[in-house]
Amino acid sequence: MKNKGAGRTALVTGGTSGIGLETAKALRDRGCRVYTLSRRPASVPGIVSLTADVTDEAAVNEAVSSLLADAGRIDILVNCAGFGISGAIEFTNLSDAKKQFDVNFFGAVSVTKAVLPHMRKQGDGMIVNISSVAAPVSIPFQAFYSSAKAALNAFSAALANEVRPYGIRVTAVQPGDIRTGFTAAREKSALGDDEYGGRISRSVSKMERDEQNGMDPAKAGVYIAAQALRKSVPPVSTIGFSYKAVCALARILPASLFNRIVGSLYAK
Repeated sequence: MKNKGAGRTALVTGGTSGIGLETAKALRDRGCRVYTLSRRPASVPGIVSLTADVTDEAAVNEAVSSLLADAGRIDILVNCAGFGISGAIEFTNLSDAKKQFDVNFFGAVSVTKAVLPHMRKQGDGMIVNISSVAAPVSIPFQAFYSSAKAALNAFSAALANEVRPYGIRVTAVQPGDIRTGFTAAREKSALGDDEYGGRISRSVSKMERDEQNGMDPAKAGVYIAAQALRKSVPPVSTIGFSYKAVCALARILPASLFNRIVGSLYAK
């Protein structure tokens, strides 16, 4: 099992910290030749670091060309680059909301578009988009993060049908609360907290406590690497039994009831 990825080349965006780094290491340990793509270079044994901002299409294309010149092919893409913002919809600057989508959604689109021609020509490939349980569970005061991840799920499902005839598989993986630096890096805004009765701060504080008590990112990385090395994948999968149960409830319960439950947890 350890060398299941032998001979395969993988690219992991956002691969210098958190889930991305742990995924890159897990793929390396399974025998893959691994490259990471991030804004800042990082030195990790056995992993090649490429530097580019996923929102810069020209830089992404240049980085992918560099990888191909070095490795000759690309078998796996894991789109993990992302960050979070929080705040009330009413008080969130539109520029900040657009930035959330530019990185978390269009960044994944940009890198995917860069690798697709090569995967299609070689007749094989796997694309794993890192979504979130916040996609099916719309989190109040993190609406734009949830929306971007929901868009990524829809993108993944549509793309899977477009590229299936060329041997390319696509899946979205939904982590729940993971204990990483993502929490500290969240761009928080408490604008309007007085008008909203302190609910913005309470909601985000609860989310951050949950995250800091969440899953070890190494476990998430192992799961994602295993998905990336599978011959067939579902359109969407979720990490962890409890989060699978939550996502199942989101499908089974009436939408109004489920949304009230979410509101009781994160909008009080």
